[in-house]
Amino acid sequence: MSDPNQKPDLEESINVTETHGRIARQIAAAARENKLGENGNHPIAPWFIFILVLVGLAAGAVLNNSGKLFAYDHTFREGYVRAPEPGGGDDKLPPVPLVKALSAKGSKIYSAKCNGCHGADARGDGANYPSLSGSTWVTGHTERFAMIILNGLHGPTSTGKVYSAAGMPAQGGGMTPEDLAGILTFLRNDKGNSVGDVVTPEMAKAAMDISAKRAKAGQQTDADELKAEHDKDLPGEKADANTLVDPATLLPAAAK
Repeated sequence: MSDPNQKPDLEESINVTETHGRIARQIAAAARENKLGENGNHPIAPWFIFILVLVGLAAGAVLNNSGKLFAYDHTFREGYVRAPEPGGGDDKLPPVPLVKALSAKGSKIYSAKCNGCHGADARGDGANYPSLSGSTWVTGHTERFAMIILNGLHGPTSTGKVYSAAGMPAQGGGMTPEDLAGILTFLRNDKGNSVGDVVTPEMAKAAMDISAKRAKAGQQTDADELKAEHDKDLPGEKADANTLVDPATLLPAAAK
């Protein structure tokens, strides 16, 4: 057994200073061979940069000598015509008669606001909803008809019949003058009606102004009010129903 009191011989076992130096040199060598960037990425090798430069020079030479390779006017097939860009002046819808343009708008509004009650044929059901086909309030004075659409109606209809205690709700919410002109023109010239005229957006705007100034503004209208105050046509210059217009803007086709 060894003597526990015996001291180690540092000269025979290990030279601490020499070992420490050797380890330091090994760490330094490893760091030089595997140097990492701050984010753990290896630095780009010089040979890789050299290759990128060569590729860039080659690409430049190809483009410089391509001549008219990328020139559209020299690469299309003979007789080929480039299509117009979307939204360009050549893809506008052809002009249509004003009555048709307004009725097309009105047809969409009818489907959204009126079809559920008056039906696809606008003839109602005879019990709860009146017919709009052949109604004198539809084909008659335009101001009266506009007040009904904008404000709704309670009490007797044009035939004197009362269809429900609640009556017709107002339909003017969210409408623009173009919308109102569309639904008025549509119902006066479709669904069994054929007045042959148009209600212009200017007339419809006047109807909205008249409606806003009613003594009962915000309430349904009734037969008495309609007869006393609105039994007339809307103010405004009348327009030829067959005037050709842009179907999107409703402006005369000749206007620029």
